[in-house]
Amino acid sequence: MALDNLISVAFTPAELAAIDGALATIETTLQGKVINLTPEERQRYAAVSTEMRPWIRKCRDYMNQIPSIVPGYINLTELDADMKARRDIETRLNRTKSVLESLDDTYLLLGNDVLNSCYAFYRAVKSASLANVPGSTSIYQDLAQQFPGRPRSVPPPPPNP
Repeated sequence: MALDNLISVAFTPAELAAIDGALATIETTLQGKVINLTPEERQRYAAVSTEMRPWIRKCRDYMNQIPSIVPGYINLTELDADMKARRDIETRLNRTKSVLESLDDTYLLLGNDVLNSCYAFYRAVKSASLANVPGSTSIYQDLAQQFPGRPRSVPPPPPNP
């Protein structure tokens, strides 16, 4: 059975250094400006859906049109700053999500390539062990520990002395 090489990619040391440098720049720039929430905190706060964005803009427009009905506890300067920062982040977030998705998909395909090669090797070692090829049984027994719950169809022969 031929193995599918789903992807073939390599990075030069210079490319990896450039990626690491760009990430370090992003991390440094964001330091003190972004928050990490716990899973419980993430559930506590409402996410603004795409459908709510026009309503939010409409609310802000009404606040501008009739400032006399805006409650005193709403800080319009802070609201405007929050809305601008949110727009600023959104563009970068979308770009970052796209990069992350590409990295994640590539990582997934590379993992499949690696795993398929290892499965093929494992099957070959198992066959070699069943054929009593010297040195193969100990390798097979070591690798077989990854699959403890699966019954063996044919027990491997004892190791060669």
